[in-house]
Order: sequence, then C-alpha cells, then structure tokens
Amino acid sequence: MTTSREWQLISRPKGWPEPSDFRLVETEVREPGDGELLVRNLVMSVDPYMRGRMNDGPSYAAPYELNKAMYGGAVGRVEKSNVPGIETGQIIRHGLGWRELAIVPARQAEVVNPEADGVPGSAYLGVLGMPGLTAWVGLYDIAEIRPGQTLFVSAASGAVGSVAGQLAKLAGLRVVGSAGTPDKVKWLLEIGFDAAFDYHDGNVTEQLQSVAPEGIDCYFDNVGGDHLEAALAVMNPFGRIAECGMIAAYNEAVTAPRNLFFVVGKKITMRGFIVSDHYSREPAFRKHVSALLREGRITFAETRRDGIEEALQALLDVLRGGKHTGKMVVDLAR
Repeated sequence: MTTSREWQLISRPKGWPEPSDFRLVETEVREPGDGELLVRNLVMSVDPYMRGRMNDGPSYAAPYELNKAMYGGAVGRVEKSNVPGIETGQIIRHGLGWRELAIVPARQAEVVNPEADGVPGSAYLGVLGMPGLTAWVGLYDIAEIRPGQTLFVSAASGAVGSVAGQLAKLAGLRVVGSAGTPDKVKWLLEIGFDAAFDYHDGNVTEQLQSVAPEGIDCYFDNVGGDHLEAALAVMNPFGRIAECGMIAAYNEAVTAPRNLFFVVGKKITMRGFIVSDHYSREPAFRKHVSALLREGRITFAETRRDGIEEALQALLDVLRGGKHTGKMVVDLAR
C-alpha cells in the first residue's frame, strides 16, 4: 500500500484551538475501487468555517470525527482512475483535503482546467471556488445590492470579503471595508475599495461613521460582534445585512451587538446564509467571475504555506487573523 500523511482532530477545543488538539499521522492508502479515484493533492484550502466543524453539536455541517482525517477543499492530480470519463493526470477539485493522498468518489470529483482558465489550481479554492461563490451569492441574492448605494464589508481583506468588495464596486456601489493591519487597508484601496480602516485603530462604530458619513445601505458581515453593532448603528432605513459569518464569536463569547433594536426602528432586513444551499447558482457565478478575471477587472490575493506540516499553523493563523491576506492555501506538491 501507499502511505500518506493526514491531519486528525484528537480532542474538541474549548475556546481557541491549540496544537495539542490535533496530530499529523502517517496512514496507508488503499487502492481505489470502482467509481473511485486515487488523487495526489496539490493544494488544500484553509477556511474559518472549519472551526465550527471541531464542535460536536447541531450545525449545518457534520462535525469532524475524532481520530480521523479532517477534510476541506483541495485540488489534486489523478494518479489512478476507476471512473469513466476521468483520466490519470487530470486535475480535479474535491472535498478531501488535510491529507496528501485521497481516495475520492466520483460524485465528489470535479474536473478543472487551470491552464485553459489561465489561473493557478488554487483559484478553484478561492476566487472561483467556495469563497467566491459565497461573495457572489451574498451580494446579489442576499444583500440585493443596488447601484448608487453604500456597502460595508467586514474582514474585507479575506478571501470572501475582498471578492465581495470588488464585485460590489463593479456593480456601481460605494464600498468601504475593515481590516486588521495597515498593509491590508492599503491593499483594499489598491483593489478598488473607496475607503477602509484598521479596526485596531479605535472604536469601530466611530471609524465606520467617518468613512461612511451618509450611512450604509448594505452590510456583508464576516465578523459579527462590534462590527455588526457598528453596521446597525450606521445603517440607513431599509438596509440589508448578509450574515455570512461571525468569526468574533467562533472561539470566545461576545456581548455585541447591544443595539439589535435598530433592526426594528430602521426596518432592516438581516438574513443568514450558508453557501451550500446555493450551489445551483454556481454556473452563473463561474461564468460572471471567470469573465471578470480574464478581463483583468478583478484580482485576488493568496497567502501560501508550504507542506502539509504547515497546515495546522495556517488554520490557527486564519482564526487569529492578521497574518494572511486573501485566501489561505497550503501547497502540498513537493
């Protein structure tokens, strides 16, 4: 049998995850059966939502099982195929990351062509993958963006937020964002945001008021907590909030927002969404965003770590924030 290394969750974190909650182990990989592929992963995705899968409780996604391989988006090369229509050497996207080799059922495999699309394989985990679709759905289907209005994006330098901001700008909105370092704020301005601020520089509500003196009409929420409180305070009547994530509450309790009553007085629409409920929108999303990439009208950033040994630290850095811009990926092709 062939051997592979994989990350396993061995205890469920209480608060912030610690390295002791995980282990990197070497395992044997069997031969693929009928309808299966043996795939060597080239790049894997690291995403904030993975923190929720470490908990054993009711959720929109099944929790990671203890002492078994974690999982998440990955792009890899087919080494052996027992699937008609998928050949050895082709590149596929699938959901069995956090390991070097994976046995992938045909139903989980999507053939992609980075060379034809003019993008790196990692783009199918970011701008052309789940984060990009999340941004697209959150704007057009949930927030119902309208030209001439103002959008606020929290965690705007991340994989979702940076795409959301650029798409909204191209749709004719004024776009403001928050980020965690001066360099990230500078980058947001470079990719087309009208204004941005570092949330470490002071009260978030006051900073949002300064960059959106006429208020905001839409909020794409990735943070929750004090950012949601700020958005509610600054939002104009009949505003819309797309609740994508609340990373401020993933690892510790938060008290904000303390002004939720504004939802009533300002007649605000606030809607949570999970992108897996909207995969029917992927063809339209892919057609739209692929064209924008080819035309050079949007861009994307990646923070890359090298080797499966670095995958856990990459995840911990994503959860803490401040150490990555755009999409965090781990290169496994060594």
